[in-house]
Amino acid sequence: MTTKALDTLKKKNGFWEKVMLQRELIFMSVPILLYKVLFSYVPVTGWSMAFQNFKPTIRSMWDQQWVGFDNFVKLFTGINGERFIRDIRNTLMQSLLTLVISYICSITLSLLLNEVKNSGLKRIVQNITYMPHFLSWIIVAGLVSTMLSGPSSGGIINDVLMRLKIISDPIQFLAEPKYFWGVVAGAHLWKELGWNTIIYLAAMTAINPSLYEASVIDGANRYQKMWHITLPGIKPTIVVLMIMSIGYILEAGFEIQYFLGNGLVVEKSETIDIFVLRYGIQMANYSLATVAGIFKTMVSILLVSTANFISGRLGEEKLI
Repeated sequence: MTTKALDTLKKKNGFWEKVMLQRELIFMSVPILLYKVLFSYVPVTGWSMAFQNFKPTIRSMWDQQWVGFDNFVKLFTGINGERFIRDIRNTLMQSLLTLVISYICSITLSLLLNEVKNSGLKRIVQNITYMPHFLSWIIVAGLVSTMLSGPSSGGIINDVLMRLKIISDPIQFLAEPKYFWGVVAGAHLWKELGWNTIIYLAAMTAINPSLYEASVIDGANRYQKMWHITLPGIKPTIVVLMIMSIGYILEAGFEIQYFLGNGLVVEKSETIDIFVLRYGIQMANYSLATVAGIFKTMVSILLVSTANFISGRLGEEKLI
């Protein structure tokens, strides 16, 4: 037997040895693997509707009328195209605004909480900021709607602004399109701020305490320690989470926009998901809705792959 054949045999034997050593973990992962296949890959067969003039009355998917890429052309041309491009803009801007504000605020809160020495006070702050995460979006939408209403209807924000003499008349936050993106970003921030800090606080616990001790000897204050030790220490975590978030850049959300949106702000509130709902469910244009979903998925894959590649080229952490 040649040396090359022996090396191949050793590799095969080594692979099966690893499989046998980790067989418990493999068996435990089988249900999760089946779940992913059933709910993430099997539904992809429904993408065939994008190439059909799909009619629910025809029982077999393969007996539908095939129209090639006509639905893709319709999505980006005419009235449908104008509306879909507007929805892409709304989705991107809402996602980017939410992403930037959430990252800055969650990292800042994590740094501040990490400096709190009173464990009781720290737990209280953490619990208060975590609690909104467990509220459903319909409850959050109701609270936001009430807080942004007029002072006579319990609108605390307008009430505070008027008492501080910042404004003279109540602002109609949910009736003027220019405020809607900020309302969405603010709602996401209030709901998820505390929850997003968990990962950063966990990453901070892995920082070597001797670095802080050495910085004290060098005369560093708290802010210098945060900037030169804590932030670089959690940088890999920030980069990985940023790459993952970029993959969801077209996932601006659905619930908050749907519940708070109305005819007065539709030009700023409608996102891709709402577009899919209106065309796929309300107007029964399943083929066009499927094309919109495919577009969102393909763009998300492209974005996360590009971000992962750029991160690797810059010498930062990568997902794979």
